[in-house]
Amino acid sequence: MSDAIDELTARARAWAADDPDPETRAELEALLTAVAAGDDGARADLEDRFDGTLEFGTAGLRGELGAGSNRMNRVVVTRAAAGLAAYLAGHSPKEEGAGRDAAVVIGYDARHNSEVFARDTAEVMTGAGLRALVLPRPLPTPQLAFAIRELGCVAGVMVTASHNPPRDNGYKVYLGDGSQIVPPADAEISARIDAVGPVSEVPRGDGWTVLGESIVDAYLDTVAGLAGDGPRDLRLVYTPLHGVGGASVVQVLETAGFDPPYVVPQQEQPDADFPTVSFPNPEEAGAMDLAIALAADRHVDLVVANDPDADRCAAAVPDAHGWRMLRGDEVGALLAHHLLTSGHTGTYACSIVSSTLLGKMAAAAGQPFAETLTGFKWISKVDGLVFGYEEALGYCVDPEHVKDKDGVSALLLLCELAAAEKAQGRSLVDVLDDLSLAHGLHATDQLSVRVTDLAEIGAAMQRLRANPPAVLGGLPVESVDDLSRGDGGLPPTEGLRYHLAGDARVIVRPSGTEAKLKCYLEVVVPVDADAGVDAARISAAARLDALRDDIRAAAFGASGG
Repeated sequence: MSDAIDELTARARAWAADDPDPETRAELEALLTAVAAGDDGARADLEDRFDGTLEFGTAGLRGELGAGSNRMNRVVVTRAAAGLAAYLAGHSPKEEGAGRDAAVVIGYDARHNSEVFARDTAEVMTGAGLRALVLPRPLPTPQLAFAIRELGCVAGVMVTASHNPPRDNGYKVYLGDGSQIVPPADAEISARIDAVGPVSEVPRGDGWTVLGESIVDAYLDTVAGLAGDGPRDLRLVYTPLHGVGGASVVQVLETAGFDPPYVVPQQEQPDADFPTVSFPNPEEAGAMDLAIALAADRHVDLVVANDPDADRCAAAVPDAHGWRMLRGDEVGALLAHHLLTSGHTGTYACSIVSSTLLGKMAAAAGQPFAETLTGFKWISKVDGLVFGYEEALGYCVDPEHVKDKDGVSALLLLCELAAAEKAQGRSLVDVLDDLSLAHGLHATDQLSVRVTDLAEIGAAMQRLRANPPAVLGGLPVESVDDLSRGDGGLPPTEGLRYHLAGDARVIVRPSGTEAKLKCYLEVVVPVDADAGVDAARISAAARLDALRDDIRAAAFGASGG
């Protein structure tokens, strides 16, 4: 074998020797045997598994399960837990919140190895002298965010890969304020992880505590209490998409006075393999097919869904053509309308790639508005936040208790609004039409261009900066924010924002998790009272198509990506 292969196999064998998991050790030994036999595929696999280390960032860790430093496994999780423990030890209680007890609460979903990773984290935290509190069973991510503040912890860890494919898992970190980490905490924790020595030498303890059901009940009662008095006549179909939200949602709806929903039976129980969907994300084509079919059969008023860790909420409504999924921006507008008309005062916030409608709604109601960079880690930091959302189906309706997106509480309030409208002979679509009449129809869409070479993304951004388009979709470009320079008053991030005539807007940014260039499109079409909202929708669809074609051509030239 060559020197490069010798070095790679030596690293792999050293890694295996430090691995506490017999399954991943055996997996790696089998791969090494295949490499020694001259298997080129095995060699490529081994190279990928040890191509650096899984990077810890503001989203924590997320990656494919398997042996190797570039995979999610017990070695990587143990090192992450030890690094986090070291970071917490270096920050005084005053910095994390006066009077806080030195406890870390740990939650996990129903994915492969989630409970194992949670147990490893508890042992490492205990070994580091912290009190480790583990949630009693697989539960939604917002339950963990709630528990941090409810129990006065200095940090929280949630083992989940949210709506990623079945082969993935992840590791989200929250600090004592109950929100996800932001810079510089991510870099500081990452540095502590890098400094961790052999996993076999990381201290472990066995005195950690499995919490009782009382913490679950406290969360569910808090969520159910968000619904006020009012109509409850609503026929629902619900799916947790094989995730952990099912029991929580059914309990919250019952406590709030709703009849039990029709739950999609094939997707009701947690299943780490997600057998009925190709991708366990309610935004993906086909993911909601079973729920829509059940809705048509049962003649219900609304379809609601969570992603597998229940921090996102999706909805579908009946229309003249059957059923249609509401976009995240539409659900965000509905929830904001519900809170504004219910008298909730404070700052309403959304990410810059979400619709501009929220800012207009807040202004009309005399409430402050803020926009943030993409991600709830930024939305949760907004001063005086009363409601925040991002277009990717994430909504925070009760930041006092959960400073993160919460698909359970968002689902409840959406049902409350739908029931109130039904009692007046109206629907959620009627509310959206009212908002369009008041503020113009805000139509949004997204163009995602997947590339095989990451250099293509950098080249596209450079092309847009070197040859800035003067017109997009037939609309003059009135101004451009280069987000990498901090234009618009936000922290610098790679991206460009084009302000077009007629309040239209295009934002172009690289994906943070995939080899994609993402373009977020929005047009605003005034609604003529005589022609109606449908005419505005037709006009908006044509404008979005034109925007999509032009921004693709501007970014990728004649090749179109």
